[in-house]
Amino acid sequence: MNNDSQATDSETTHFGFQQVNKKAKASMVAEVFHSVADKYDLMNDVMSLGIHRLWKRFTIDCSGVRPGHTILDLAGGTGDLAAKFSRLTGSTGKVVVADINASMLQVGRDRLRDMGITGNVEWVQADAEHLPFPDNHFDLVTIAFGLRNVTDKDQALRSMYRVLKPGGRLLVLEFSKPTNENFSKIYDWYSFNLLPNMGKLIANDAESYRYLAESIRMHPDQETLKSMMEAAGFEQTSYHNMTGGIVAMHRGFKF
Repeated sequence: MNNDSQATDSETTHFGFQQVNKKAKASMVAEVFHSVADKYDLMNDVMSLGIHRLWKRFTIDCSGVRPGHTILDLAGGTGDLAAKFSRLTGSTGKVVVADINASMLQVGRDRLRDMGITGNVEWVQADAEHLPFPDNHFDLVTIAFGLRNVTDKDQALRSMYRVLKPGGRLLVLEFSKPTNENFSKIYDWYSFNLLPNMGKLIANDAESYRYLAESIRMHPDQETLKSMMEAAGFEQTSYHNMTGGIVAMHRGFKF
């Protein structure tokens, strides 16, 4: 009986608050982002009152990127970070934007092309759990607001560790757990009442934004994610809370 239960548990994972088959999750997440791709950046501005730009700026400031660096921006679909990294690495560097979702990649490619950024940016459709890149290849790996959608986060972290050069760093920018109980209650009310309604109004898709709110609640808290990074091999791990812990930026190094 226990063995059957364990086998069942090992074959399922969470999709928001639902339990689904692990093999089905990636396609379900892909459908969410296919649905919201065109309005993704606008919704980010509306949902965060534009604060997401400050969160990303802090991440870039912590990146240590220099001209000539090779960067992997995972779940980088719409190209927010890639546009900045492209300028920082210059013509001698390279930015690889990888995303599992073709619709998000297309939005990002078109957006950067309109900005005149093409020379040192490459676009790759890839699964974070099985990165199609050589060992010890990148100076920096970033993943912004994407790790919570990955089915096997431990495997993805190990994959990120593998492709990093010795001396390289990983930056994980992700929604996390508010540090104040009263603030957390307000945030919950906003997430489960206002957010789906904004999704319906702006993107004509309440369900996808309900999933996004649920996926945030199912994501590991700050200390748990730090421990997961350490288990994957990262050293000198740390995190920095922003906006009361709604978002945290985790950092780890490969030596």
